[in-house]
Amino acid sequence: MDRVTQQSPAMPPSQAAAEHPIDATVWRVGGDAGAPLVPATGTGSLDGHTLAVKDLYAVAGHRIGAGNPSWLADAPVQDTTATAITQLLEAGAAIAGIAQTDELALSLAGTNQHYGTPPNPAAPQRISGGSNSGSASAAALGQASIGLGSDTGGSIRVPASYQGLWGIRSTHDAIALDGVQPLAQSFDTIGWMTRDADTLAAVAQVLLRHPATSPGDPVLNSEPALKIIPTLFDQVQPEVTEAVRAALTAQSGSGADGSAERSPQSPGSPIEEIEGVTPEMHAAWFEAFRIIQFREAWANHGEWIAHHWETMASDVGARFRMASELTADQEMQARALAAGARRIIRRWVGDEILAVPSAAGPAPLRADAALGGTVIEEHRRSTMLLTCLAGLAGLPAVNVPLRTRDHLPTGVCLIGPAGSDIALIHRAAAFHARIPAHQSYGSGVTETEIHETD
Repeated sequence: MDRVTQQSPAMPPSQAAAEHPIDATVWRVGGDAGAPLVPATGTGSLDGHTLAVKDLYAVAGHRIGAGNPSWLADAPVQDTTATAITQLLEAGAAIAGIAQTDELALSLAGTNQHYGTPPNPAAPQRISGGSNSGSASAAALGQASIGLGSDTGGSIRVPASYQGLWGIRSTHDAIALDGVQPLAQSFDTIGWMTRDADTLAAVAQVLLRHPATSPGDPVLNSEPALKIIPTLFDQVQPEVTEAVRAALTAQSGSGADGSAERSPQSPGSPIEEIEGVTPEMHAAWFEAFRIIQFREAWANHGEWIAHHWETMASDVGARFRMASELTADQEMQARALAAGARRIIRRWVGDEILAVPSAAGPAPLRADAALGGTVIEEHRRSTMLLTCLAGLAGLPAVNVPLRTRDHLPTGVCLIGPAGSDIALIHRAAAFHARIPAHQSYGSGVTETEIHETD
């Protein structure tokens, strides 16, 4: 049977790796630093690493809770462990515990009316982000070195951006999803978050069964241009736009607007602008993504939800209500539009990199989330206008952690060609190395570097 832990305040991150009280907003099962839930089954490149596993993954001997106690009560005990976890255990990692998730993964906020909101150690007065809420917080707190999760519409990239973490959404279908509860199979991917790029790459080497490589894999140009879509920044808060453009400027040696090509004296990646993307075109693509996601989510979970509406949080329940009302004809039209978007986005990326803000702003304040108003929903929509691009195209996307002028964590998402995951991580690390220290989160930092005062 699963062991549900009791909530208690998290200790400072500097002590968390060695000893910490178990926080039930972070962990549903396990989380005891001195006693892994599941030990490693082999040795290898991940020796000594620990996993915070999103509560959508099958772990033998435990149930999948999916962020809802009623779902947990109905769930069977799993006989086998998800393929991705099995591979990581064989490479030397151990499972620290099963981490909390937003209800049925249909949220980006990290709030959960049943279990509470996990802490955001990089911005304590702000939400954690989701749906990989617990696994992100565990990684940021130093209670696990790897936050293992999934990404459909941004569930890796958003909490990574909010908490100063590295994160990757892998190429669609590149890593087996066996043993992972689905949300929307057209977009679901394996993803993970870490405090440094080296660990991010080490996990990729295991899960992608790829030998050690250097930047310049054939699927990614050895010196890829960085491409941006200027109209996307209309969705983004000014402080994030400033941080992303500053990071781009650091790559190219360009002017303050980040639009000019590099100079011979300033080696780096040139910046290219993709023109002709209208707000109407972008909004139509997002709507197509939303319809497909919701139709598949309802197909996967609608039968259970129809008998458990009263157990759902109001925001998640409202999304499933909308999903239940969508028609097959709407889905057919959405799929036709999404297929066109996929071709166009892949053509834009080519063998280079599309740079997009990882989220529309820094993490919203916890107080705004608690009020139940429109702030979180508006932020979600603006963010998904950004995150849906990688999902529609089925491409890998890496969050590079940045910070705003006010020292809040944010991020830029580097989207690469299909199959370029490992090379993309190496390129992202090189990108990060060019950014001045005061504009980025460093690799491997587990302590809260800035104590927020707002």
